[in-house]
Amino acid sequence: MKILVVSDAWHPQINGVVNTILCTIACLKELGHQVIMLTPEKFKTIPCPTYPEIRLAVFPKKRVQNFLSSREFDAIHIATEGPLGIATRNYAIKNKLKYTTAFHTKFPDYIKARLGLPTFITYSFLRWFHQHSEAVLSPTHSIIKELKKYHIGNPVYWPRGVETEFFRPFPNRKPNKEPVYLFVGRVAIEKNIEAFLSLEIPGRKMVVGGGPLLSKLKLAYPKVIFLGEKNKKDLPEIYNQADVFVFPSLTDTFGLVLLEAMACGLPVAAFPCPGPIDVIGASKAGCLSEDLSEAIKGALKIPRNIARAHALNYSWLEASRLFLERQIQLNN
Repeated sequence: MKILVVSDAWHPQINGVVNTILCTIACLKELGHQVIMLTPEKFKTIPCPTYPEIRLAVFPKKRVQNFLSSREFDAIHIATEGPLGIATRNYAIKNKLKYTTAFHTKFPDYIKARLGLPTFITYSFLRWFHQHSEAVLSPTHSIIKELKKYHIGNPVYWPRGVETEFFRPFPNRKPNKEPVYLFVGRVAIEKNIEAFLSLEIPGRKMVVGGGPLLSKLKLAYPKVIFLGEKNKKDLPEIYNQADVFVFPSLTDTFGLVLLEAMACGLPVAAFPCPGPIDVIGASKAGCLSEDLSEAIKGALKIPRNIARAHALNYSWLEASRLFLERQIQLNN
């Protein structure tokens, strides 16, 4: 198949959306399919308000029309609800082309946390954006339930994977003298990081990632080890240094870092909310509790091989095959 993937999130960003797309593209190509990307790289862009790492295409309508009208695709997938996604959506509807969309990010919660905008406004936008999509590819069953609750499109299941040969336990790992707790992700308000950093627990806390709250949190929590942004190649070693992966977010739709951590043998402590509920579930690879300190205590007791074994259930190749099945089913 010749598949068009449209995404407003792209290089040089480091986030779950970009990682998901990159891994899916690699697997689709491995399966013998052709993937064409439409991203902000070839457009004039401006920084996204409150998230300047994201560059948004400026008035892309005409160039998107020219791009789409000059070639044919067997499937069109719109990954994001930004300017390129909107322009592609509108062109597809006007020209009666079938397409799928994806739900990667809980924008209503993010925007409310950052700007205070009521969620009913952003949910109205999401209903409009996804209403003509053949299917809204959604990462977990909890998210599908939420989308149905808010009458957003036709949500269907599209899971995630992890590169278990890259993210792996180190056989020569030495036990820590005191527990080490790790968070990896964007240092921003929607990640709820202070629910972790403010805990009075024995041991050391480490944070990997950059973002708008980094400077503030460094000052507020001088005992925390802030490592800043790291390349992907550095992450397996960092995961292997820790004893528990702490995931305080209440707004993530999945949390790819959960799989990365567990693939390295790192048990997870998190709140029982969408994302952790689906990824950890009843696997015993992590501990979920409304009291995050209790979740951490529970996770410290989990053998690392149990976390690793659970991560092995998640394959990018199988997730990409399911993505492909959705495209074939919905475009025939």
